[in-house]
Amino acid sequence: MQIAVVLFDRFTALDAVGPYETLGRLPGAETVFVAEQAGPVRNESGTLALTADRALAEVARPDLVVVPGGPGQSAQMENPVLLDWLRAADATSAWTTSVCTGSLLLAAAGLLRGRRATSHWLALNELKRFGAEPTGERVVTDGKYVTAAGVSSGIDMGLTLLGRIAGDEHAQAVQLLTEYDPQPPYDAGSPEKAPARLVERLRERSRFTQV
Repeated sequence: MQIAVVLFDRFTALDAVGPYETLGRLPGAETVFVAEQAGPVRNESGTLALTADRALAEVARPDLVVVPGGPGQSAQMENPVLLDWLRAADATSAWTTSVCTGSLLLAAAGLLRGRRATSHWLALNELKRFGAEPTGERVVTDGKYVTAAGVSSGIDMGLTLLGRIAGDEHAQAVQLLTEYDPQPPYDAGSPEKAPARLVERLRERSRFTQV
């Protein structure tokens, strides 16, 4: 199985690395980072770079596609190179997945029309513009499309899909090996749980229109 993790300028690192650390442990899988051009691609703060081993054009038929999100997603929404590649890759992929606002790129490519999907909580309403049905669930599976909510949920998405592909025991083993046993010091990881003033402050700063 070939897993293609898409990179673009100003992506969010954990969106890509979370699925890499989970899905990349599929037996016999080849994980490749891809971008419009091969070479280093910097994250949203510019302080970290991941290397795209291959250009999009060099990876024509991946079995599993992972699209991260991040502030740079906005600039990719009308990028024909990326959107055309997503459509072509999806035509033969077994699974097409996203983390955070990566689902907006899948939606912009026309892949989520009429499907349930999730995204970062600040961006959920944007999915409606492309005919998708937004849901606040952490991981959403609709056919071969698996979308994850914000940033850290990419780990959950990876484990969910691991279980589907390689079985529950293998997914549990990966969870144990990575010691993924979240015990956060705060219970503020969703807008339903966080202090209302904090939610409102982040909504005001968001690049997405709130309705």
